[in-house]
Amino acid sequence: MTVDYMGIYVSPTERLQVRLDGSTLHIVFNNPAKHNALSVDMWGAVPALLTQAATDERVRLVVFSGAGEKAFVSGADISQFEDQRAAKEAVKHYEALAEEALMAIYHSAKPTLACIRGWCIGGGVNVAISCDIRIAASDAVFGIPAARLGLGYRYSALKNLVDLIGVGAAKDLFYTARRIDAAEAKALGLISRTCAVEQLPALLAEYTGSIGENAPLTIAAAKQIVGEILKLSPDLDVERCRALILGCFESEDYAEGRRAFMEKRKPQFKGR
Repeated sequence: MTVDYMGIYVSPTERLQVRLDGSTLHIVFNNPAKHNALSVDMWGAVPALLTQAATDERVRLVVFSGAGEKAFVSGADISQFEDQRAAKEAVKHYEALAEEALMAIYHSAKPTLACIRGWCIGGGVNVAISCDIRIAASDAVFGIPAARLGLGYRYSALKNLVDLIGVGAAKDLFYTARRIDAAEAKALGLISRTCAVEQLPALLAEYTGSIGENAPLTIAAAKQIVGEILKLSPDLDVERCRALILGCFESEDYAEGRRAFMEKRKPQFKGR
């Protein structure tokens, strides 16, 4: 990926579109001929984009979505399986790219949201559950077909799934490889909210607006503390959590939030 002197985001592949809209960075999986199946170049483009976003004060939220109306991500681009997954070294390369991309999403310094329409299968579920928030239209369909393909599933992906929906539900979806609709996905906790297809843009706007207006340091601290909560207890860094909270209370944004509350106006947060 290259970035010009004005800080414009540029994807190295046409199969991953990117644009900055206000305070929201949109990353769009753009492989509609294959229902946005994830190719090697798509995986490879994600980490650099998120690295740039991490230090860009303009960005308050990163939204992942799929091009067109049929799919968020339908899984891996199986046309590349023979080339990328058949040989032992190719398997390692493909899995390393996917793992790097998913961990970049999971550990993103900025909040992440998956906005889902249509198929969200396999790697699409992995992208979605690596995000902080998931919203979906009523036409969304979810599934993890690894057991039907004989694929090994990485620890991080299964851990994310178990952390999100619990052991029983994760085993159910994984063992059976069955597909579920948006209503069941919401009941399981796989997604936060669902709505009619035509209402999805408005629901997304609700999130981009509120997160764009809220205090970025408070959100960043909460994101990191939740990460600490999800660690195994011997690794929990309580002092880091305390320092993050103190950083919020000592910030300019906290002072601005107090002033705005007293003056009955919207705060103008700067992330400092």
